[in-house]
Amino acid sequence: MGPVGTAAVRDGGAALPHGFWAAVRVWLEKPQVANRRLCGAAIEAEGTVPLGEAGEASPSLAAVWAGGSGGGQEGRAASGGAAELGRLWTEVRGQLTTGHGHLPAPLTPWGGPGRRSELRAVLRTLLPRGRPVGPPAPPTKELAVQDFYNGTVTFLPLEENSEGKYQIKKCNIYQIQLTQIKDEEWCVSIVAPFPEDWFSDGIAYPKLAWLGNELLSKLAKWSVEQKPSEFKSTLSLISVAKYSKVYQDLKEKYKEMVKVWPEVTDPEKFVYEDVAIATYLLILWEEERKEKGLTKKQSFVDLGCGNGLLVHILNNEGHSGRGIDVRRRKIWDMYGPETHLEESTIMPGDSHLFPDTDWLIGNHSDELTPWIPVIAARSSYLCCYFVLPCCFFDFHGKYSRRQSKKTQYREYLDFVAQVGFVCGFHVEEDCLRIPSTKRVCLIGKNRTYPPTECALFDKQITQYINNHQTCAGVMCDRGVGFNHKDHSDGVCKEAGSELPENETDTAGTIWMPGFQPREKVEQIRNCASLPRDFVDDVVLSVANLLLNATPQKSGSNMHGENMNTWNQGESLSLKEVAEHLNKETLKRLKSEYGGLQTLLKNNHQVFEVLNGRVHIRDWRKEKPSRKTKPEVKRRLSAEAFKTRLCWFFIHHPDGCSLPSESCPYAHGTEELRQSQIIKKKKHIQ
Repeated sequence: MGPVGTAAVRDGGAALPHGFWAAVRVWLEKPQVANRRLCGAAIEAEGTVPLGEAGEASPSLAAVWAGGSGGGQEGRAASGGAAELGRLWTEVRGQLTTGHGHLPAPLTPWGGPGRRSELRAVLRTLLPRGRPVGPPAPPTKELAVQDFYNGTVTFLPLEENSEGKYQIKKCNIYQIQLTQIKDEEWCVSIVAPFPEDWFSDGIAYPKLAWLGNELLSKLAKWSVEQKPSEFKSTLSLISVAKYSKVYQDLKEKYKEMVKVWPEVTDPEKFVYEDVAIATYLLILWEEERKEKGLTKKQSFVDLGCGNGLLVHILNNEGHSGRGIDVRRRKIWDMYGPETHLEESTIMPGDSHLFPDTDWLIGNHSDELTPWIPVIAARSSYLCCYFVLPCCFFDFHGKYSRRQSKKTQYREYLDFVAQVGFVCGFHVEEDCLRIPSTKRVCLIGKNRTYPPTECALFDKQITQYINNHQTCAGVMCDRGVGFNHKDHSDGVCKEAGSELPENETDTAGTIWMPGFQPREKVEQIRNCASLPRDFVDDVVLSVANLLLNATPQKSGSNMHGENMNTWNQGESLSLKEVAEHLNKETLKRLKSEYGGLQTLLKNNHQVFEVLNGRVHIRDWRKEKPSRKTKPEVKRRLSAEAFKTRLCWFFIHHPDGCSLPSESCPYAHGTEELRQSQIIKKKKHIQ
């Protein structure tokens, strides 16, 4: 017996043993939540298997084919799952019996007096997150055998031999156990029969120490965690195996975008986020073509497309479509003529319908988000939609909370989903794998009504939005109200039908006159657009205020050196600092988002704002980040070195606390370097 680790668990809420099996299920279906080097797991078959020497798995359970990471689409069309799982179990059980002298109980042959006659087996394939270096390795398969009677689940790694039969890789067998000590005291343990032979590949099989520490602690926590999640599991509507492959392909194909990104936004976040969203849509659309018997790839319109990268990827992957945004971006010029992007303002109304489009996309579409199901419903009966809500907008402006029992995000998602239901869609929810806190998407691809009931639902939509308009207290001319012109004559338009020729973008075709689209010129109100002289004056005033305050007591730095020779100044609260600034300055700062605090944080070379208090930054105390910086950030730091003058060298009475060679800022104009970032931007333009 090789104990890997044990964790004591106290169950005061009667969660065990059911909570333990729920935790095991998470590890079976969603191993990526613990092991970040995995993308997920594809559950290929599961069901009951007999304890006896022969027999097939129970057809009623073994034919449960489901996807990894929350029940995707893997193996839905497979047949004969019960027989295959039964044959596999017979082979595997025989191997355990043959070598049971080396296996500690209960890894020895199952069975015995008073025991149940069945076990539950799950066959899964582990999916790596990254693309392997070198030749592709065969997929990692495991047979997990759950013994509910004894509270154990045993993971049997499988290797396929040259004859196509599976053999157990005995060196990597491990078992998770639940044991009740007494009353509310339990323990969760992990054991390995051959710890000295354990082989770690660093991906599917980390080191045993990881199992005994990281995995064990998570299993113990999940076992007594009774709070249900507000959201669906990630990628619950698509195949995780397909997602893993397509994502790696697209990531490799578009990775060069990170190096030439001309926008001020973080290139790694936006590039890989759009690659992930494109991956999801490509697989979703592939499944739709199979379900509906379509041969042509779906067309789309991305409303509020922003940087246009999602449109660029989807166009490149064979889907005809375009992106529309109120403001053109610099990066649009880099895509080429094959990527179709338009600079235009979208006003929800009859002049902005898309009867020839299969899908409408709203990726962080802000004020257009609740309108997209409406536009899709009225564009054509076959038009579908995908929205990824971020900022909270109602039909007319900012969304106002109505329920305090839900989080604001959950409440807003429910609101957007309700709009879809009112518009006659079967609304599905899924959670994407993107580097964002707002990653729940809502999908409407099937209708709840036949085409003949289009006029009925059109009136229902009108009434719903008018009610929301009234509840929100929006003041507008009730004579125009929600003025959608009904062209349906009782029957929904099919894709490809044309709107009347006299439809123009007039007040009579705008569905809500009070709707406020995003401004064409983005207002910068984070103090970045304030005049440099004004900012310099505020910085100098606040710094002098701190430096001339009561001197701090003697202190030492981390090396034990006396630091009193350099004036660190005093710390003051933001309120105290504001009281010393004149009214005109405060009035000007209040017109900016964040006001005084934002201005001081923007000038991080001089100030440090912690817990509402302002300090003079002492660069001697700055510690290097423990985490390795991403390549892009390291490159930007190197390119910015000595490209700005040191404020302390010029203004502080004691000069800079660092010697010139250690300070990232220039001690005098002779040290100034030309910014490499500016050079690159000029080259791009």
